[in-house]
Amino acid sequence: MTPDQAQRVRKFLQHEATQLGFSSLAVTRARLDEPTREHLREFVEAEHHGTMDWMQATLERRISPDAMWHDAKTAIILATNYGPDHDPLAVLDHKNKAAISVYAQNRDYHDLIKGRLKTLSSKFLSRLKTFHLEAEVKVFVDTAPLMEKPLAAQAGLGWQGKHTNLVSRDLGSWFFLGVILTDQELPADTPEVDHCGTCTNCLDICPTNAFPAPYKLDARKCISYLTIEHSGAIPQEFRKAMGNRIYGCDDCLAVCPWNKFATVAEEIKLRAPEDWNDPKLSALLGLDDRQFRSRFSGSPIKRIGRSQFIRNCLIAAGNSLDKTLLSEIRVLKDDPDEVVAEAAAWAEAELESVE
Repeated sequence: MTPDQAQRVRKFLQHEATQLGFSSLAVTRARLDEPTREHLREFVEAEHHGTMDWMQATLERRISPDAMWHDAKTAIILATNYGPDHDPLAVLDHKNKAAISVYAQNRDYHDLIKGRLKTLSSKFLSRLKTFHLEAEVKVFVDTAPLMEKPLAAQAGLGWQGKHTNLVSRDLGSWFFLGVILTDQELPADTPEVDHCGTCTNCLDICPTNAFPAPYKLDARKCISYLTIEHSGAIPQEFRKAMGNRIYGCDDCLAVCPWNKFATVAEEIKLRAPEDWNDPKLSALLGLDDRQFRSRFSGSPIKRIGRSQFIRNCLIAAGNSLDKTLLSEIRVLKDDPDEVVAEAAAWAEAELESVE
């Protein structure tokens, strides 16, 4: 591909990405530098990945895109804004309600973004054919052994903040990432620099002190990990700190000063429906498997399953100070799932101690 062709393809991709609803596009080489690779190795060696065994199993493929797909030359990174229209932390003051991470309050973003990535990939391949060029492409939405955040920082979409999440000067903290890998070479964009400065808001607000140092996360202490990735009993030391967070945690994202540039998501499928209004715990504790699957059909919440979801709700119920929840809690003490039954016994004891 000539430099002129590459520039025209790049301009074409930007236009088509915007038409498809993507918020930003950037391009980088499909290779991460050695410090980034070593950072992931250190994370796994310290066992900060917890029970996410797949991170260790796929480590050597995960350290760089070209380690997963040897022919990969270029990574095209797409950002999709999911900015909320409300304060995500306000629900934490309403202890009888369920706090659910903003990204999970509507449709599963994986399906939406992957479809758009496939469409953009098809348009990319068709555009290449006008120059009598061919390519292979692969699309990813955080379900493959790929480090999207370091790639996006290398491409210039943002930088990894002290909470390890990506921050953008244009989108703040609220955006999803998708990646197209190709064996064609395109000119790379300039990497973004760190704009965190002396701010430590994200570290200071963490309820469980999950950051052993700036830019380092111990997932085993992270509420997002505990409520979504961890399937066993919630360790006692973190239960009170969880509050009413039953799926994910937005604290470190929500307090980032760069959110002053964030905008409300335009994509209706990524915005909480008008009748969402933070569901009450009393409406969730009694869900059986069929009801759970029906209520959260098409939602990312569905993937953790009913038992893990109810476990989370029980921890929140124990922290709620709301004794009217005791009847639902006591029923769950006989749940066939031992983790659920134990969480119910804990929640009952917590509420019975409330004066």
